[in-house]
Amino acid sequence: MPDLVNLTIDGIPLAVAEGTRILWAALDNDIYIPRLCAIREANPPLAACRLCLVEIEGRQDLVTSCTEAVAEGMVVKTNTPRVNRVRRTAFQLLMSNHPVNCAKCLSRGNCELQNIARYLGVSLRQRRFRTISRSLPVDQSHPLFTYDPNLCVLCGKCVWVCNERSVGTLNFAFRGIETVVSTFADVPLAESSCNSCGECVAICPVGAF
Repeated sequence: MPDLVNLTIDGIPLAVAEGTRILWAALDNDIYIPRLCAIREANPPLAACRLCLVEIEGRQDLVTSCTEAVAEGMVVKTNTPRVNRVRRTAFQLLMSNHPVNCAKCLSRGNCELQNIARYLGVSLRQRRFRTISRSLPVDQSHPLFTYDPNLCVLCGKCVWVCNERSVGTLNFAFRGIETVVSTFADVPLAESSCNSCGECVAICPVGAF
């Protein structure tokens, strides 16, 4: 058995296995931390969304809880004004190029964006930053599922699971604001190496697949 580490999260004393990341120590003990890209098995963690930031007593900078391992005597705060201010900014930036049409979205009621917005007390329809709309074609070629890149938040979960558990059909293409998840040479899914495992659909937090 791994050694146990004693720490405190939001005033709650915990004893968790050495090497556990703060995020999973919190979630396993019913302490919610918003996240979009976190995968327990991913090593190194994806750390793409920047929503799981927390404060650690004695540290000046916020840290991503999905990358930081627990340590003996660590005191973690997940829900401070400073943490939530930075989270709101990160979330609103993300939503500045994400179309909001929940009424027609297949992930309605099971969307992590809705959960995070509710937790942070913000609207999905942000007005803080200039909205950047994308009109990318929806891939409806596959007989089992569709892929709408306009809904994608670039969390990287589908890329990770496709490479870890399937045939590596998906990857990131282009750079900066033009970045998308795509197949090799941007061929339709039905013409790609996709083996129809459906793992991308199961892991997507926002219904892009």
